[in-house]
Amino acid sequence: MLFTQKLNNNADFQRLYRKGAFCSLGAALIYVSPNRLPYNRLGITAGKKIGNAVKRNRAKRIIRAAYSAAELQMPVGIDIVVVARSQLPEQKSDILAQSFCTKGVRHCQGVSSGEIPCTPNPARPPKKQKPQKKDRAQK
Repeated sequence: MLFTQKLNNNADFQRLYRKGAFCSLGAALIYVSPNRLPYNRLGITAGKKIGNAVKRNRAKRIIRAAYSAAELQMPVGIDIVVVARSQLPEQKSDILAQSFCTKGVRHCQGVSSGEIPCTPNPARPPKKQKPQKKDRAQK
């Protein structure tokens, strides 16, 4: 990967999940946000719902291959997190690469140019604070 470094800080993943613009690629989901750096950062998530270690590693290989095929068309200076879905390991790698090169690149360019805003994700509302219980001794 020419213009890309690994994204492996948990705080960066959480920031992208909460405030990144997301897009579905069928068997994967991408979250994108500008990073103001002269390079891109790529993070890949393949949870245990994908399957055993063999399936998770295959999903990550497919995602890396799809990203490297589309990397030259990507704008520079963005953070990307790709989340694998359960049907990805059984899918041919060409299908994800094709959707990443079309829909994924268009989405990343929109976020980079400001056409697609990075707003908090409505599916993940902020946690509410629980009211504190009164002490019996204070009554």
